[in-house]
Amino acid sequence: MKLREEIALFAVGGLIGLVIDAGIVQALVSGLHWNAYAARVVSFLAAATATWWWNRRRTFRHRRSGRSLAAEWLHWMALMSGGAAVNYAVYAACLLLSPALHRWPAAAVAAGSVAAAGVNFLGARLMLFKRAKSSA
Repeated sequence: MKLREEIALFAVGGLIGLVIDAGIVQALVSGLHWNAYAARVVSFLAAATATWWWNRRRTFRHRRSGRSLAAEWLHWMALMSGGAAVNYAVYAACLLLSPALHRWPAAAVAAGSVAAAGVNFLGARLMLFKRAKSSA
């Protein structure tokens, strides 16, 4: 698979994750009156799990991690923590700079997701799904 196709599929997975992340954080904040920072931890875990599943089945289907399913998920979550740090920093900065976003944190989620996309792609491709699957 060509790098350009992997990037495009990773972006689709990112959009799926963004919808899950933003939807959960918005529901927790607006519907259940959670703190916007605490809600983001829950929404991130759900979104990162969804993107792992998408990327292992679609984006990196021609690559393998060489790990069991559980170990692969744990490695994914560890790798995504680098992107999560960038993502959460941008999210928190948006909330600090615009108090109105405490009512609409989904917009801050989007900003953080865009900022972290490159970090996440490189981590996934170069450190987890780094080997091509054998044709045998």
